[in-house]
This record gives sequence, C-alpha cells and structure tokens, in this order.
Amino acid sequence: MWQWSKCVFVFVLTASLFAGSAVIAADKTDRISDKDVVDAYAYYLGRLLVLRQEHLDFRDEGLRWNKIIHRSVGGVKWANPNLDVAYSEAWVGLDKNSCTMLEIPKITGRYYTIQTLNGWGETTSNINERTFPRHASGKFAYCLPDSTVALGPDVQKVVLPSAKSRILARVELGSDPAQAVALQKEIKLYATGTPVLPKTVVTPIFTNKNLPGIAVFDNASAVLASEADINPGMDELQVKVRAIQDAAKGTERNRLNEVIRKRAIPDFVSQFAKFGTVGNGWHYPKVVGNYGSDYRARTVVNFGGIWANNSKEVIYYKTHTDGQSIELNGSNAYTMTFPKDQLPQSLVRYFWSVIVVDAEKFQVVPNSLNRYNLNNHSSLRTNADGSLTLVFANKLPSGYAQTNWLPTPAGKNYHLTLRFYGPAKELESGRYFPPPLVKVGGSLAKADRNSTILK
Repeated sequence: MWQWSKCVFVFVLTASLFAGSAVIAADKTDRISDKDVVDAYAYYLGRLLVLRQEHLDFRDEGLRWNKIIHRSVGGVKWANPNLDVAYSEAWVGLDKNSCTMLEIPKITGRYYTIQTLNGWGETTSNINERTFPRHASGKFAYCLPDSTVALGPDVQKVVLPSAKSRILARVELGSDPAQAVALQKEIKLYATGTPVLPKTVVTPIFTNKNLPGIAVFDNASAVLASEADINPGMDELQVKVRAIQDAAKGTERNRLNEVIRKRAIPDFVSQFAKFGTVGNGWHYPKVVGNYGSDYRARTVVNFGGIWANNSKEVIYYKTHTDGQSIELNGSNAYTMTFPKDQLPQSLVRYFWSVIVVDAEKFQVVPNSLNRYNLNNHSSLRTNADGSLTLVFANKLPSGYAQTNWLPTPAGKNYHLTLRFYGPAKELESGRYFPPPLVKVGGSLAKADRNSTILK
C-alpha cells in the first residue's frame, strides 16, 4: 500500500525553501548537531504519520474502538490501495481486563489475512492459513501479555504488544467478488469488556506536501510515551528526540527549525526517492512490514502507503520510470512483457496485480473503462510465443489487445505498483525484478526487455 515520488515534495523543495539561505552553521559540541536532528526527525516522523492516521480514521472515516468496518469494494481512500481484495478496518483497544474477540468464517480457495499493526507501523500479527494452519478460522482473541481474561477452549489467543492496534483485513475478490464480500461481512470484532484506553496524543495535523517543522517536537515526550517502540536499538534516537524538545524551548528553536527545513526534510526526500533496490526501473524494498533497526525504511513506508504487510504475505514492486530511467507520463504508451517461462501467475501461490496511481496522492486514476488494475483474473491474451504483454497508455496504441490495456492519466506523470501475494522464493530473496516498461516506439534493446533474476 505504499508508494513514493519525487513529485510529492514539490512544495517542500521549492525555491522559497532554499532562496537566500545561508549555510547552516557548523555544529558545536554544546548543542544538538545537525546530523542528530536529521536522524531524529526521520525516526520521529514515522510515529507522527501513524498518529495522524489514527486521528483521521476517527474524525473522518467513522472508525470506533473494537468495531470493524467492512469497506465497499474499491471504497478506500488511502494511498496505493489493493483493488484485488475486500478490505475491512478497525482499531483494537485492549487493557489487561479486556481482550478483543475476532471471528473469521471458513474461507477456502481464496487468499485472506487479518493483519494487525502497532503505533509505529510494525506488523504484529497475521491470521490466515499460513500462520494458523490448524486454526485458520473460528474464534481468536487479541490480548495484552498481562491479560487476566479467561478464554474458552475454542479460542485461539493472539498476544499483541500494545493497548492500541490497527486491523486491516483482506479477502481476495477472485473470480467471484460477491462471495468474497459475503465472507468479508461475516468477519466479526467485539470487546470482551470495557477497556480503559489512553487518550490519543494531540499533534499538529500536517500534509504530505507540507511536512511539519519544530512545532511537532513540543510534546515529543508524550508522543514517545504513548506507544513503545518494540524494535531494538531505538533508545538513542528517542534520547535525541527528547533533546530536541528540550532545546526548542530556548534560543535554539529557530536554528532547529532551520535544520529541519533545510537538512532533515531534504534528506527524507532523498531517502524516499531512492528507497529499496532498483532493477529494470522497479524498486524492491529490502524491508517492509517489519523493519528491525531500519527506522528510515519504516518512515518511508508509513509516508507513502501506510499499513504495508510483510514479505511473507506480499512482495511490492514500484516504479515511476521506464527501463531507461525516464519518468512515466500519460502522453506516452508503454509495454511490459513477461517471458513465457516467467509469467506473473507462476511467481505466486495466490494472486498478482498491477495498478496505476497518480504521482501526487497515489490514488487510482479515473478512466473511461473504469479499469483500475490488471491481475490473474483479467481476461489477458498471451502472445503467439506464450509471453504476456501489458500495455500502459492513455489511449490504446494499435496492434495491442484491449484486454491487456491499463489506462493512464493524460499528460501526467504516474506510478505503477505490482503486487505478488504468496511470493515465490526468488521474489522473497530479492533476486527477481519484473520486466522494464518500454516506450512504444522506443529504442530499448529486445534483450533488455525481460524480467531479471540476479545471480
């Protein structure tokens, strides 16, 4: 569900940001260094992005504690949605005297998972056939480690690390979307008691185009205390965040804000734009869903498509360029050809899909066909040699099958997201890269148009 773009920072990297700016003064031993500010900002922003989403979920999206909302197919507003599944959403609230029950119907012949994430965007559990092969349906109970709640013998206990967690349930639409929606609506969520939950910390609301400055550090201690970071090695970064909060109360405030605007945000721009390993123009994230010590990757993913799952469930590939590193634009037509021995369905246990999203909000692009994705359930035509060619264009170029065409925005830059659910080992290892996009009429050599498996 995540995405990236240099375009997103057009408001951040304007001339006004840099015009007339003096070089930031050299660090002194008696004050917070510029590097510490840059590192602390990249770390702290990851938590702020989840807090922002929590606030927006309750204010705008109708979510309530321990109540699941079954979204209409295609009815999600976040960045880079998966249009191949029926989504359900919830916020789980726990204390030691209250667990939250989850009931899942028996689901066969289609992919599903009920994912939980903590307040830093870390995946803390998935419930599905892979993770619970002997108890893949029925009753589950989300509980804290110190829970005193007595559970029945037919209930599978799932321990979560924090009082608040986000749920994202996905049920594959497959060839029978109506059945998928019916199964989705049988998923139930309810609390066993009345949990007492900490209030959501209030922070300034910001947009992706206008990332926050020093003001978001004013209550940093409360923000950090509101959700423990379960990843190792984060203590030093939290010390830096609190040090910035303290220093911002005095004469250092303006300097710190200047460092954020002129160093920390541009550094994040750079990290965001080059995130992951690149092959054939496609970006493959080294870590996603569970980040270990890579806090920068966590913040990038929280920014570009919050609630990403881990690579055991899905592999994401992203691109906003063709095979010659030129930005994709709806003024051009592109093809992408999978060789017959590496068709996308052969690379997954469950399903694959590709979508087009805009370059600013990362949302799906309206088009006259009302076609927003291609996947293994699309009526795709293979070529005479058994290969598969997909077409991305605002208008279908002559000589290509309409069934294989995904419309793009006229005259605008855009991005592609390619998902593989239940990825094959070569995908999970990071050795595989999808075929590059080739501009129709372009000069990319035929030998360079195939997918790549690194040695």
